[in-house]
Amino acid sequence: MSSKTLLYILKRMVLAVLTVWVVITVTFFVMHAVPGGPFVGEKAVSPAAQAALEAKYGLDKPTSQQYLTYLSDIVTRLDFGPSLKQRGRTVTDIIAEGMRTSIKLGAVAAFSALAVGVVLGAVAALRRNTVLDRAVMVITTAFVSMPSFIMGTLLLALFAVRLRILPANGTTAQGLILPIITLALYPAAYITRLTRSSMLDVLGQDYIRTARAKGVSGVKIIFGHALKNAMIPVITYFGPMLAYIVTGSLVVERIFSVPGIGRAFVTSITNRDYPMVMGTTIVLATLIVVMNLVSDILYKVVDPRINLE
Repeated sequence: MSSKTLLYILKRMVLAVLTVWVVITVTFFVMHAVPGGPFVGEKAVSPAAQAALEAKYGLDKPTSQQYLTYLSDIVTRLDFGPSLKQRGRTVTDIIAEGMRTSIKLGAVAAFSALAVGVVLGAVAALRRNTVLDRAVMVITTAFVSMPSFIMGTLLLALFAVRLRILPANGTTAQGLILPIITLALYPAAYITRLTRSSMLDVLGQDYIRTARAKGVSGVKIIFGHALKNAMIPVITYFGPMLAYIVTGSLVVERIFSVPGIGRAFVTSITNRDYPMVMGTTIVLATLIVVMNLVSDILYKVVDPRINLE
């Protein structure tokens, strides 16, 4: 690996750390600026009891001191503090428990979308202007245009309520089928269109025509040259997409009652569990930043001709 590439990676890592710090800072002060408090909804809480609760969780200290303590706990111990509503549990434990389900759900959906999208996009490009190509474009356009919560509701009504062939609750392995399909449809449709357009561009390049003129087999041209180079835009999209699927599954997890980070996040908002809201926001934002960094670095792995600056 060249010194230029290492310098680029180092610069991107520094920017990633800076971005995460900005997210932590903004999230902290925005949550502390929200009117009310986490104990406002508590039943029959006297002013003295509320003051005692605030003192217990350090909420009676100056905001600047709370911020420095919070930042220090995250950096040194990856500790987001205790949950104010789920007594006896830390935010880190709750997030870790939810992320185990959300990451599995998102990873299966993302790689399924990648496999389906690349195959359909390549086939559509190789069968350009045929009935198959037009059918793929019409279907993918419909899926790209439809929000995930609408698609999830339709799948739930069809397969769980009307046909009753799949459970509506996502607490079992079989119950995760509908959430996975819901999360995979949009990225699969987008990757299909992206792969098709990229393949058409690559197939028109001079080196493809030269390879054909030299008698290189069609299979080798497609898989050895065209598809490999056409995957660069897909890699650009796939890294952030994986993070967005995990972070964007909040509504889908709520629809299908999946015990992931999404359900815990929505519940923490309604319960005014500020440490849980802040911790979840920071973790999900960090995931997006990291996946963007990984996808940028993978450019050079896939195509050494790319100059990283």
